[in-house]
Amino acid sequence: MLLSVVIPVYNEAKTVVELVQRVQEAPFDKELIMVDDGSKDGTRDVLREIEAQYDNVRVIFHEANTGKGGALRTGFQHVQGDIVLIQDADLEYNPAEYPALVRPILDGRADVVYGSRFLGEVHRVHLFWHYLGNKFLTLLSNMMTNLNLTDMETCYKVFRTEVLRSIQDLQQNRFGFEPEITAKISRGRWRIYEVPITYQGRDYAEGKKIGWRDGFSAIWCIMKYGLGR
Repeated sequence: MLLSVVIPVYNEAKTVVELVQRVQEAPFDKELIMVDDGSKDGTRDVLREIEAQYDNVRVIFHEANTGKGGALRTGFQHVQGDIVLIQDADLEYNPAEYPALVRPILDGRADVVYGSRFLGEVHRVHLFWHYLGNKFLTLLSNMMTNLNLTDMETCYKVFRTEVLRSIQDLQQNRFGFEPEITAKISRGRWRIYEVPITYQGRDYAEGKKIGWRDGFSAIWCIMKYGLGR
């Protein structure tokens, strides 16, 4: 089994080396597909060094910033593995949890797995309004998709590759990717599991990028894709 880890990167020069080390330490044969989305803080030079160091790392460069969704679409075009896992380039999510995330698919129980930050595992205590916004967006998404997810906005989404390739015409460039792909998965009637994950969230001073405008965009995306347009 080959695991394809797709990593969108934007201005993460301070964290990306450690993140790649953690991913490499995780079990499974894997390829890392890293998409630099127009970074301006020296990340691009760091990524060139990483690509030269590891045989299983491929780096793709966007000349201009498109957003997380745009970077993921580029990365998905290059996957060769049996299972695809999305990994952020910061250190909020722990690659040591890959076995738990992949296990439901390897056991033949799931086609898609979401890693939930809200299923009782250890997490950093911070940003109440961000937490409340996540819960609201998940509830609204569930109402439109008839799923009972606890964390629609999670980074950790894992797919059998054939499931991902069956999802046509992904459109959202920024964080609207999360409700869009969730709605399109729900219409495919794939078997979806959630597993608990730990979470070491950043605050905005530490480089967190999602903001209130993305929240309003997510509501629009939930309604648009939940209604099937």
